[in-house]
Amino acid sequence: MRRVLHGDVTSLARVLRRSAPERRAALCAQVIREADWADRYVRRLGRVHPLWGDGTLMSAARKRVLADEPELSDADYCSCLELVFETLARWRSEAAQPRAQSTQSCAVGSSRRRPGAMSSPQSSQ
Repeated sequence: MRRVLHGDVTSLARVLRRSAPERRAALCAQVIREADWADRYVRRLGRVHPLWGDGTLMSAARKRVLADEPELSDADYCSCLELVFETLARWRSEAAQPRAQSTQSCAVGSSRRRPGAMSSPQSSQ
């Protein structure tokens, strides 16, 4: 997914505000996934995804109906903003985990089993 800006967050919060509270978490995660998939599509094919847009969160969110933007004194809107931030943080940490795990898996095991590995006096003891 492309870089997330203020308008991205508020657009998604406005989409969430129009949905039932019990559906918001799933919808939030879905829109974030769609933005990520659209970004991958754009990078690979060089054109905007027909359903999810250009890879920004705002583009994916605006494919749905948005509520009017209320003031920040609106508790329901603030809870939607909070949900967007929490879901983005969780998505970012989950996206980073597979890379760390695959890096670690490459380094596990004896160097004797890896082709072209250099041996050291300590490894043969």
